[in-house]
Amino acid sequence: MERVDVWQENDRKLAQRLRGLRGERRWSLDDLAARSGISRATLSRMENNEVSPSASVLGRLCAAYGLTMSRLLAQVEGESAALVARKDQPLWIDPTTGFRRRSLSPPAPEFECELLECELPAGISIAYEAPARPGLEHHLYLRAGALDLVIDGRGHKLAPGDCLRYRLYGASEFRTPKGRGAHYLLVVR
Repeated sequence: MERVDVWQENDRKLAQRLRGLRGERRWSLDDLAARSGISRATLSRMENNEVSPSASVLGRLCAAYGLTMSRLLAQVEGESAALVARKDQPLWIDPTTGFRRRSLSPPAPEFECELLECELPAGISIAYEAPARPGLEHHLYLRAGALDLVIDGRGHKLAPGDCLRYRLYGASEFRTPKGRGAHYLLVVR
């Protein structure tokens, strides 16, 4: 199967899972719109696989459902083996910003943390209104580039080799300067 076909299949599965999550909670589209701040029309188009959600929109949906983005994507991508070869590590690309998120160590019921490799292109900002779960532990290691983070209203400028440890309770924003992207590893627990 070609890579494009895999992405299209994952988009279809994601749309199906989003519809399923709403159904499991017996929420109407209006209920979910009120909880997530995403319009009813946009939610309907996502659930019908007419549009792919951006990272920011997925973050708002995950907050409404009380799931981390990795847990949601793992539900779409299937079970994880103990050894995850590079070719089998799920890759998600934000269709709006080009943000790339590879799940190096995907979430699994028997493990408490996950390891992500992320690339944020130059001149991009992604804001999340709320964490999936308040108090979620993060360890972000910047491998290359430059990254500015605002975590619960407090700004942090990271240079290559810096590691930021934090628990997230409120809004967050990831920003890269013009002309310089960021490549980082993120442990979430």
